[in-house]
Amino acid sequence: MKTLAEKILAAHRVSGELKAGMPIEIKIDQTLTQDATGTMAYLQFEAMGCEQVKTECSLSYVDHNTLQNGFENADDHEYLRTVADRYGIIYSRPGNGICHQVHLERFDKPGKTLLGSDSHTPTAGAMGMIAIGAGGLDVACAMAGMPFALTMPKIVNIRLKNRLPHGVGAKDIILKVLSLLSVKGGVGKIFEYTGDGILDLSVPERSTICNMGAELGATTSLFPSDENTHEFLIKQGRGEDFTELKADPDAVYDEVLEIDCAALKPLVACPHSPDLVKPVEELAGLKVNQVAIGSCTNSSLTDLLEVARILKGKTVHPDVSLVISFGSKQVLRMLSRCGALDDLIAAGARLLEATCGPCIGMGQSPKTEGVSLRTFNRNFYGRSGTMSAGIYLVSPATAAASAIAGVVCSAETIDYVKPEMPEAYLIDDSMLLKPSCDPQREILRGPNIKPYPAKEPLAERIDKLVMIKVGDNITTDHIMPAGAKILPYRSNIEKISEFCYSQIEPEFHDRCLKHGGGWILAGENYGQGSSREHAALAPMYLKIQAVIAKSYARIHRQNLINAGILPLVFEDPQDYERIEAMDRLEVNCEALAEGQPLTITDASQGFTFNVDHHCTAREIEILKAGGLLNRIRRQNQRQG
Repeated sequence: MKTLAEKILAAHRVSGELKAGMPIEIKIDQTLTQDATGTMAYLQFEAMGCEQVKTECSLSYVDHNTLQNGFENADDHEYLRTVADRYGIIYSRPGNGICHQVHLERFDKPGKTLLGSDSHTPTAGAMGMIAIGAGGLDVACAMAGMPFALTMPKIVNIRLKNRLPHGVGAKDIILKVLSLLSVKGGVGKIFEYTGDGILDLSVPERSTICNMGAELGATTSLFPSDENTHEFLIKQGRGEDFTELKADPDAVYDEVLEIDCAALKPLVACPHSPDLVKPVEELAGLKVNQVAIGSCTNSSLTDLLEVARILKGKTVHPDVSLVISFGSKQVLRMLSRCGALDDLIAAGARLLEATCGPCIGMGQSPKTEGVSLRTFNRNFYGRSGTMSAGIYLVSPATAAASAIAGVVCSAETIDYVKPEMPEAYLIDDSMLLKPSCDPQREILRGPNIKPYPAKEPLAERIDKLVMIKVGDNITTDHIMPAGAKILPYRSNIEKISEFCYSQIEPEFHDRCLKHGGGWILAGENYGQGSSREHAALAPMYLKIQAVIAKSYARIHRQNLINAGILPLVFEDPQDYERIEAMDRLEVNCEALAEGQPLTITDASQGFTFNVDHHCTAREIEILKAGGLLNRIRRQNQRQG
């Protein structure tokens, strides 16, 4: 009577009870990092004193910071290449592709566990894996052989029935789920897809759905490993990696949601949230300035073949800039060989690298007040680099049709044949560098690469001012923006902290320095979005001691704990309304104990209120030590 998720978790359980809401620890088989998070993760790994990674397989991808306007990104890449060679990590060179697409092609295995320092790591759930996004320090710990700690999620069954109509894609399925459940509807949950509707979904299509499960706030999403999985692995030359895995017929789920694929229409997520979903027909005729196709959500071979078939023999509208980025070198070469790349070029598409590119704010910002249709996973305010732009999330088919028309429209009336997977994929692993594991290997560090900042143990008492008060659904992009200007400083916490909250409160950095840090107040779902631990590390550097929010996104809450910042929750959400920015709040941290609320005094207004922390004994130990790395160092010293 087990679900698929329960079976995989049970096979990897190190401690705890597989009961929703209970703390558990699981063994991690594989890890991945990307260059925006990897430098800090490997600096943390080095600080642990390990001789070599202890996972079955660890990958370091370069796919985010590939615009090299200065030396910083290139220096980071050299560090990543040499540290990978030294410690036993496979290095995926710039141009080899986006981490999640390449990992799906070459490394994902049914029944395994994967921890990645990128929130879209659950993409691998398409292969029947438990794949979880986390902060870089958690990934460093997994590479060091430590189990990954989490709260056992609820397991939700999403039953898909019937086939998708013409012009409707896998992207429309996950947009439908987002419209029903919202960006916080998956917090503390695993989504497991079943039903006859999954039989027609290839592994690349399933990966689109699992990828955007991150936008639900879910721990992960997954599909069974079935004949479709086997077919994909055989065509990737990895048939021996196949294992059939599925839930028991009488498996019991915490929740069940049924979606009729045959009834779906093309959908679009409107600015500035992935759950603000409307039918494309409601926006039909809206003038479009830019179309961007790609990202780890929709850059597979079949995605781009569909785009090429829609564009073939046509020309992109003169008012539209169409840009396409490719999921991997494999995808790009196969498009070139079959002639589809020429169809894209002939139609007027602009070709970008096989990288994340515009999705992470690396170029291709829309014009002022522009309308940009994107096949990406996020449309948070300012993420595109143009604060006034409207970013809409759509399927590749809708994007291609709209690029031709110059206005929002669907591909339902366009006569084309949906592509199938090829007979075999082109296998070329020459840009995956296998490590020498030479302990004498010199690790190259550019001048922008700074050590992990020190953090003092938790003070006995916090008596500080509220540095900022923000509302609901604050994303890690709000806290620590991305883009070509800021991302090069990911390995320099002192420098990157200058941009903390810069888009919504430009004085935040200087205020923290003036007052020696303090508190952050927030509403619901604080820290949603990217796994970037810099959204916790920069506030830590600015001496933020605690956050009080109505609720948290899973990864950011853990990143705060790992950084030694208290993640507190209003016992009465109405207390949020009473407190003002720059109020002085006081709390006795010696009272921090499992299952016990804390009482905070607002000394500026003369009242008290209670907060919860929901921390386990392990998390409290981390907080009191001043963060996870401090705790590990102390343990190593005791053992030494």
